Amino acid sequence: MSEHNADLLATIAIALPAALVGGFLARRLKLPAILGYLLAGVAIGPFTPGPVANSEVALELAEIGVVLLMFGVGLHFSLRDLLGVRRIAVPGALGQIAAATTLGIGVGLLADWSIGASVMLGLAISVASTVVLLRSLEQRGLVQTEPGRVAVGWLIVEDLFTVLALVVVPAIAPAHGGTDALGIAGDVVFAVLKTAALTGVMVFAGARLLPWLLAQVEREGSRELFTLAVLAVALGTAFASSEVFGGSFALGAFLAGAVLSGSKVSERAAEHVLPITDAFGVLFFVAVGMLLDPAIIANEPGVIAAIVVVIVVAKFAAGLGLVALFGGSHRAGLVVGAGLAQIGEFSFIVATAAVDVGLMSPAQFQVVVAAAGVSIAFNPLAFAVAERVSADQVAG
Repeated sequence: MSEHNADLLATIAIALPAALVGGFLARRLKLPAILGYLLAGVAIGPFTPGPVANSEVALELAEIGVVLLMFGVGLHFSLRDLLGVRRIAVPGALGQIAAATTLGIGVGLLADWSIGASVMLGLAISVASTVVLLRSLEQRGLVQTEPGRVAVGWLIVEDLFTVLALVVVPAIAPAHGGTDALGIAGDVVFAVLKTAALTGVMVFAGARLLPWLLAQVEREGSRELFTLAVLAVALGTAFASSEVFGGSFALGAFLAGAVLSGSKVSERAAEHVLPITDAFGVLFFVAVGMLLDPAIIANEPGVIAAIVVVIVVAKFAAGLGLVALFGGSHRAGLVVGAGLAQIGEFSFIVATAAVDVGLMSPAQFQVVVAAAGVSIAFNPLAFAVAERVSADQVAG
């Protein structure tokens, strides 16, 4: 067995049991499992004693996790659901993203980060974790309620914003030639045009070809063939997006899922790919945790605390206020505010993209990860406060 293959097997063999223990303990403590996965990554990372998994192999596996996570987001994308709450969710989400990004930029500049790193910090903390939000709504039976639908619509807008950010980030990066305003503007326009071309191909060709292809495989009645076909569509489209259009893997995967959304095979596709998505998604969070040096918390307590305040307090207040401003109920505002008071997978994806193109340093990325972990740990408390306030208002 080659050394690389041995590292691959060892990394999976170490990471999955560690994630199981971390996730199980987190759930026992009434915390999101994601926090357990992140801490499992810290435990098996190079900065702590004990077993150490290969971080490079873990990041390669995490790339598959990102693709499948984005494919799942696209697969569950519902334009109908978004249109149903568009009056609140669209302007509210855009306003909250603008406010959180501005505050994040301010924190970054006060911490003597570069303008580029500060902007990426703002973008990273402006979007909440869909996984954490949906789990919180499901546990409280809120998914099909009016507050739940507003919160989900809000997150759909944030997800779409993340997709756009992943298109723009490379265009403004120094490593990609973005050195002057005119050059950056040209790169951004070119990136948007390539994205528009890819989207057009997917909407007009992919929307006809991909559902038809999966329907043909489904008729064969073979579970494994259908699962294989779904994975081939997700990963193949992601690869083609990168190779042909110069887009990100994540963008291609999202579009593949989006064009399948609402088709006759979408529900079965989600059912078949979900266990694999869960497994690789867990590896993604573990890999992120492996990058975190616990010493960063001791070295940068002020910056991390300031970022956590923006995420937990400012985003909660922004969600509550913006829902009220656009005519939503007070209960919906509380649910949206609590749901926004954390960051997760999409923040990591944006921050990772920033590191890859030189807009953020690895140390700054670790600050984002540390703040994310703290915000996820505090999120159940945010929902508890929201529920208590809502109950007091009903009783009053």
